[in-house]
Amino acid sequence: MLRTDLPEIITKTLPGPKAKAIIERRAAAVPTAIRCMYPVVIEKGEGAMIQDVDGNKFLDWIGGVGVLNIGFTRPEVVEAVKQQADHYFHGMFNVVTHEGYVTLAEKLGSIAPVKGSHKKVFFANSGAEADENAVKIAKAYTKRPNIIVFSGAFHGRTLLTMSMTSKKAYAVGMGPFPEGVYRAQFPYYYRNPEGMPQEKAVGYYMDSIKAVFEQCAPANTIAAIVVEPLQGEGGFIPAPIEWITAVRKLCDEQGILLIADEVQSGFCRTGKMFASQYWKEAGAEPDIIATAKSIAAGVPLSAIIARDEIMEAPAPGTIGGTYCGNPLACAASLKTIEIMEKEHLAERSATIGEKVTTRYKEWMKKYPVIGDVRGLGAMVGIEFVKDKATKEPATQFTTEVILEAARNGLLIEGAGTYNNVIRFLAPLVITDEQLEAGLKIFEAAIVKCMPI
Repeated sequence: MLRTDLPEIITKTLPGPKAKAIIERRAAAVPTAIRCMYPVVIEKGEGAMIQDVDGNKFLDWIGGVGVLNIGFTRPEVVEAVKQQADHYFHGMFNVVTHEGYVTLAEKLGSIAPVKGSHKKVFFANSGAEADENAVKIAKAYTKRPNIIVFSGAFHGRTLLTMSMTSKKAYAVGMGPFPEGVYRAQFPYYYRNPEGMPQEKAVGYYMDSIKAVFEQCAPANTIAAIVVEPLQGEGGFIPAPIEWITAVRKLCDEQGILLIADEVQSGFCRTGKMFASQYWKEAGAEPDIIATAKSIAAGVPLSAIIARDEIMEAPAPGTIGGTYCGNPLACAASLKTIEIMEKEHLAERSATIGEKVTTRYKEWMKKYPVIGDVRGLGAMVGIEFVKDKATKEPATQFTTEVILEAARNGLLIEGAGTYNNVIRFLAPLVITDEQLEAGLKIFEAAIVKCMPI
């Protein structure tokens, strides 16, 4: 059964003949700007495994870039969507109320670690839409026009979220961009300024935020500070708790809302249902959570969660949309969360992350190309460098490792400002045998691609 199978490449070349023909059709019909470097055309997926149209089997450590925490094609979710489809596909929530939306909003309000005693929730379709709506709400509540984001941030590909995203390779030729988006330095401890003592780090990065107040926009014009609890595209860099508590304190002093972008880190990925649970345990919970990806096992859905007084700030008719909170997506999400809680996938995430991090740190001692290992739960990054002393990014080496792993049945993906980080986002239902097989393929790829 594919769900428990191991990687196996049966064709002489990748892509195989059937996949090659479809990839050629893709090139003729789809813009190349939707980039794909993998020789895979999926026929079916189960758990953490993909079978392509030629019968090759790949272990997926990308998981739809964090969408598939409960794996591909979970039967209970398939059945929940089928049952909903028997009643109706669509009911625009601005026109008719459907109970699935209400039930899901109640559930998320009860489990999300946002500041306040009673929460309200509304839904959108993607992570970028969630982030954009979180900013809209923050502006409506504070009556302020500006926001602060960070180096390394990725928030989406809409016009506003492209502006919020740090890496402008995602925005080539797309400007001009909206005003009122200002950037401070994210605490990337591995790449702290040379010679700076660790005990000075929090102060250094907080000064970067305060510099925005001085040089760009006064504190009383800032509606929100938007933070990823663990940067995704930026290189899988956790936001240090000591820094988050300082940011929370600054926000409270200045009347600024703290938004947690949990698009990629939510739904058990980091060892908690939400990564900002770690913030709450430190007394620094966010005011708003924007989340998506694994919320509905692959059906498009995102959520914005905040306390009543914030959610009631927007004027009537200023939020919502045609497909937001689609009934099929809500049904998928309710079943997905039920599975996560029933199977204790947050705890499973912590166990997987511990195994992966331990192995990566063993490799770091053996292989000079590994500069850093970091993460939370089963959201782990491994950073490759040409030299451990200079920390020069090993960008080409990272690409070669990704391609070599794919040739042997393991799908992994890069990240980072310098494209020299490989992320671990395997479905949390991965078996121990599959995890071990993937680690062996990954290590073999590192060894094969290392400079002689």
